[in-house]
Amino acid sequence: MTGDSEDPNDDVQYHLEVGEDDVADSVLLPGNPERVEKVVDYWDDHDIVAEHREYRTATGTHDGTPISVTSTGIGGPSAAIALEELARVGANSFIRVGSCGAIQEEASIGDLVITTGAVRQEGTSKEYVREDYPASADHRVVSALVAAAEELDYDYHLGVTCSTDSFYAGQSRPGFEGFEASGSDERIAALKEAGVLNFEMEAATILTLANLYGLRAGAVCTVYANRVTGEFRTEGERKAAKCASLAVSYLAEMDAAVEEADADGWHAGLSIER
Repeated sequence: MTGDSEDPNDDVQYHLEVGEDDVADSVLLPGNPERVEKVVDYWDDHDIVAEHREYRTATGTHDGTPISVTSTGIGGPSAAIALEELARVGANSFIRVGSCGAIQEEASIGDLVITTGAVRQEGTSKEYVREDYPASADHRVVSALVAAAEELDYDYHLGVTCSTDSFYAGQSRPGFEGFEASGSDERIAALKEAGVLNFEMEAATILTLANLYGLRAGAVCTVYANRVTGEFRTEGERKAAKCASLAVSYLAEMDAAVEEADADGWHAGLSIER
């Protein structure tokens, strides 16, 4: 066994530069660092606690509930680093917050997609566990996201996401000078036929790692593009952030209800009063 070249258990994490007192139990995970400021717009208060590379972290409260946000950059590798280091300083609940391309006609621009599970068409999660291990979202996180979308009166779709490593070839888009990856048309047709709702680039990694580590995770993305209709607009950019922030407050109430009822887990028989 070889020695560690960097100690992942240092007080301050190597990439995120956060420590144990810097983050809440629940963390939202947008890709773009610039989205952090848009996420915290809906909170009661916040402080930027760390900025390093693509990782910007803020912590505050939403509706009185402690909450954090950390940008992950693009794709599974950097998202895995974020989850690894956030877990090391005590975070246990994660919600991917982003944008996506829909591959079903009914998912209109500006709608939300709440992920129940993800096709692992990316490489990062494969370095952790066998390829047939499911990337499933935590049922409590999914329920909280649905409750939040309903309260906010947002149009949303619930189902399976496909996570890729490539925005272009991996999502069956033409590359430079019209390059088309082998099997591109067949791949997107098969996903559509299987009822997969959307493409994005981080959910499968986040869900897989959370399950492996006994943590909980989910994902909510705003539809920017619809591959069936050919539409593309950055509309409803803040919907996913607002939905996820409210979902964290719901999660806190759900956890309290489970504890009060001395239940083993959240179920529909436990009510939430807001």
